[in-house]
Amino acid sequence: MTVTGVEGEERSEYTREESRSIRDRSLRLLGSLLRPLRGRVAYAVGVIVISTALQVAGPTLIALGIDQGLPALMKQHDGMPILLIVSAYLIAGIFGAVLISHFTVLSARISQAVLIDLRKRVFRHSQRLSLEFHESYTSGRLIARQTSDLESVRELLDEGITGLVRGILYMGFIAVALVLLDPWSALVLAFALIPLVFLTRWFQKRSQTRFRATRVFSARLIVQFVETMTGIRAVKAFRKEARNAKEFGDIVEGYRDANAQAIRLFGIFDPGLILIGNVTVAAVLLVGGFRVVSGGLEIGALLAVVLYTRRFFDPMEEMAQFYNSYQSAAAALEKISGVLEEEPGVVDPTHPVDLWQSNGAVDFTDVRFEYQPGRVILPDFGLHIPAGQTIALVGSTGAGKSTLAKLMARFYDPTAGSVTLDGIDLRSLHPKDLRRAIVMVTQEAYLFSGSVAENIALGKPDASFEEIQRAARAVGADPFIRALPDGYDTDVNKRGGRVSAGQRQLLSFARAFLADPAVLILDEATASLDIPSERLVQEGLTTLLADRTAVIIAHRLSTVAIADRVLVMEHGCIVEDGAPADLIAGTGRFAKLHAAWRESLV
Repeated sequence: MTVTGVEGEERSEYTREESRSIRDRSLRLLGSLLRPLRGRVAYAVGVIVISTALQVAGPTLIALGIDQGLPALMKQHDGMPILLIVSAYLIAGIFGAVLISHFTVLSARISQAVLIDLRKRVFRHSQRLSLEFHESYTSGRLIARQTSDLESVRELLDEGITGLVRGILYMGFIAVALVLLDPWSALVLAFALIPLVFLTRWFQKRSQTRFRATRVFSARLIVQFVETMTGIRAVKAFRKEARNAKEFGDIVEGYRDANAQAIRLFGIFDPGLILIGNVTVAAVLLVGGFRVVSGGLEIGALLAVVLYTRRFFDPMEEMAQFYNSYQSAAAALEKISGVLEEEPGVVDPTHPVDLWQSNGAVDFTDVRFEYQPGRVILPDFGLHIPAGQTIALVGSTGAGKSTLAKLMARFYDPTAGSVTLDGIDLRSLHPKDLRRAIVMVTQEAYLFSGSVAENIALGKPDASFEEIQRAARAVGADPFIRALPDGYDTDVNKRGGRVSAGQRQLLSFARAFLADPAVLILDEATASLDIPSERLVQEGLTTLLADRTAVIIAHRLSTVAIADRVLVMEHGCIVEDGAPADLIAGTGRFAKLHAAWRESLV
């Protein structure tokens, strides 16, 4: 998998081929969202076509009233024609208003259905994407996709598309009415379309770049804010407030300038539309006036064509106002579609193999792994871990220990070779069996919103309260939980429910104990614990690791003491392998590490 395409979409300029590809991708996404709603969309289109036709009928009815109704009333004292025409005018107005109201509700329901579908897609797909993606694509940018970008799409669906469809239909019906009423006036309008097309094309080409730039700055604003607030402890510790304020201020000013450039386009486009419209109305009035004098056009028809000509440009001004939301939403849709186009680097098997009961034997066979081409982390790695054995991985930073753990948990797939569980390649194993059989506890013990009990129950969602308590007692977390204001019902994210880093780690141990995996991986899982807490957890770890395969990555050699076997890694290779006591008694690297650790305790 690669995320270079998504990274590239933070740019504001593209080549012609890139722009076409991104636009096609966005249209495919929009089409897939509207396809399930095509019945409702077709019905809504029918409603807006009828309502627009009824609106456009007004000037024609006025012309009939002046040219036919009034003469019949004045010369023949027959009021029926004018009465019928006025009645038709009122009926058209009433039904047109009712249908517009109905269409407004229909379009809102369609847009909400599309947004619900899109929000779910983004959330589900973001979860499906591999760890590689999330380590490259910042959380702030993902939040921007789910918030400001989706809000822009909502504005497009609620206003932009509706205004565009209504405007095109309105202008089309007016053009037809003009041709039927007076072809010469329609010809004048046709000539006016030439400067109108040039002005619109000029606006479109420049606005695409301008509005894409506004979306880029909007995303940067969110990213900067989220990262600053997420890392507020580091900000405070290193007194980075002033520097952050300057960086954020620069982005805000860039956002302001990008918006100002977009607004300047409207400062030219909108007056240009008004000018073309006024000149066209004047030309139609002039041509029509001469035709009335010559007897080629009735006075009522002249009034109608003037009204139609003036109304022809009304949707253009309206669409110009909506073009802001359209360009903003189009840029947002490009970024959302970019995320949805990303493929997981770790894909679920097409024909998964079920593993109902796992013993926990793990094998690395000729494994080669690289995060990026040419940067090999594990070169031709081989390892056999028997079922039930506890392995301790030690070594310097960057030796490949965490990479080994991520491969075992299948956060990544090996570039070459295979990792197997009980003889079954992890790439073939059914995802539900893999997650049940292998659990990884990391240094970053994250607690979700909710109670302590709910957080522990992540390891087994259907667990009873007794099982949750038993898991907490097994790892030594029960005493501090009971000391919380509401015990196991304490909300961990509310005041009074705050827990320390070490206590969070104990809760993560309780989750793992409750999950009861065949293979447990502890990646620096005791790093957040102080010495008293670590000693308390040692007993819990003994219970946690009993009768299961375990891999412990730790810099603290006190944790290594409970292992059956120690592996010392350097540069992606195992340089020492043996029982802790045997390696300590030797003269190798682990013996030196252990001696240095003992000296640090004195």
